[in-house]
Amino acid sequence: MHDIWNPWHGCRKVSEGCGNCYMFSLDRTRHRDGQDIHRNKAGFRAPVQRDRQGAYKIKSGELIRVCMTSDFFLEEADPWREEAWAMMKERSDVRFFLLTKRLERVLDCLPAHWGDGWENIFFNVSCENQARADERVPVLLGLPFKHKGIMAAPLIGPLALDPYLESGQIEQVIAGGENYGGSRPCDFDWIRALRTNCERHQVSFCFIETGTRFIKDGRLYHLPRKQVQSEMAWKSGAGYQGKPIHFHLTDGLGRHLEPEELYDPSYRSRCERCGSRPICNGCSDCGRC
Repeated sequence: MHDIWNPWHGCRKVSEGCGNCYMFSLDRTRHRDGQDIHRNKAGFRAPVQRDRQGAYKIKSGELIRVCMTSDFFLEEADPWREEAWAMMKERSDVRFFLLTKRLERVLDCLPAHWGDGWENIFFNVSCENQARADERVPVLLGLPFKHKGIMAAPLIGPLALDPYLESGQIEQVIAGGENYGGSRPCDFDWIRALRTNCERHQVSFCFIETGTRFIKDGRLYHLPRKQVQSEMAWKSGAGYQGKPIHFHLTDGLGRHLEPEELYDPSYRSRCERCGSRPICNGCSDCGRC
């Protein structure tokens, strides 16, 4: 997928949200060990790769999700992270979506000259239930990032975020159910409550998918196909567009880029009914949806 950059692969489980992690499930189908943590040689330098004309392959303004098969702040990745930061600094014209469960390591892993954060980094914490939100979000609020969000996926329990959204620091909340072997149910009542929290504070809320097992009005539904899950999330109407998020992106000379200079994503007709559309980088026609 053209919106994902995995500079390294493999992870270690750290909390209950990791219990049925999709990365471990997919690795098992390929007869691989998800705990084998290694640098991805082929794709490590993806953000700075160029085409035959010398232009960057990743366009200005694209949204790139980082380490979707690992954790950016994983201890085993310490030898590689400095080079990854350098590429994100070079591509100050691209938005990088970072997600972690390892909040305790973040301050020690920030690059030199970080200051109060870089404009092109959207830093997110994973919170699968109330206990993890109460543990992690207070730490998130104290970290030096210009853009902060919460990822409640997989959501495996009720979650109230009002006390944290009141800070005005959280710009987006994403929620979704769990997939793959042993998936635990996601209750639509939890989704409704999160939507209410976000709307009260004008924070954007994106319900991306129901998960394989979805409870609505007391009834349990089995939805094995991810495309159906995304469509059901969209049909629920739970998504909410809050205050716009402004990323002040710049070129290599530090010049601010205007909207007309940025990547304009394209979508196929079926994308109109996808729960992930509000946070999607656009369709690359890869055929995987």
